[in-house]
Amino acid sequence: MVGFDDAALVGLIMALVEAAKRTGFPARYSPILALALGIAAGVFILSPGDVIQGIWSGIAMGLSAVGLYSGVKNVKDVGVSK
Repeated sequence: MVGFDDAALVGLIMALVEAAKRTGFPARYSPILALALGIAAGVFILSPGDVIQGIWSGIAMGLSAVGLYSGVKNVKDVGVSK
């Protein structure tokens, strides 16, 4: 079940990926980092007793973080070009 913890972790994943990029992490690998952080959060925070469920939850969180970042970036870029 998706709860508020998942949404908070998506925001945290986005923040950690952005911090990594600002410290020199290549931006083209940021989706992979978001996915890895999501899986880690899913396995160790959301479902520590069920690894498979944690992996699936983590994949969903990592992909959500990438999609949310991409959506915001695209809207921001459209607003600037006009």
